[in-house]
Amino acid sequence: MNFYEELGYLVLGSRMRRLSEAFLSEINKTYQTAGINFDASWFPVFYLLSKNESISIKDLSDTTGVSHPAASQLVANLKNKKLLKTTTSSTDGRQQVVQLTKTGRALLDQIMPVWEALKLTMEELVHSDPESEHLLAALTAVEKSFRAASLSEKIGEKLKEIQA
Repeated sequence: MNFYEELGYLVLGSRMRRLSEAFLSEINKTYQTAGINFDASWFPVFYLLSKNESISIKDLSDTTGVSHPAASQLVANLKNKKLLKTTTSSTDGRQQVVQLTKTGRALLDQIMPVWEALKLTMEELVHSDPESEHLLAALTAVEKSFRAASLSEKIGEKLKEIQA
């Protein structure tokens, strides 16, 4: 058992961050090896635009669960790379609508096979170990638990019990 496994829930966030960073690094390495100039952090925008002709920055923010400023910053970054364009919504002048440029659509065509290979590889890896087979369901359950109650408030309650 390694250091992180021994500490259990005390380092859950650190383990999840380490796993996420390692996963995204491997995905980015896959894009690089394939000669595709794409960063895994762009995935949510490209995925949503693979399913929709356009999306408002507000809807992007709401769907992905990131703040509006974070979504705006990602969109601005991708606009600077000439992968996205924005227009004002025809129904609400306050909203910016995002679309892929011609260059962005060409990049989407390149990355979609990588997504399919990633999906198939992850399914294979997860199904190769019975303990991993329920990974996504377990993550969803933990996310629901975190949304249902404030973790910091629950910790505060336990701290009061311990100190009483």
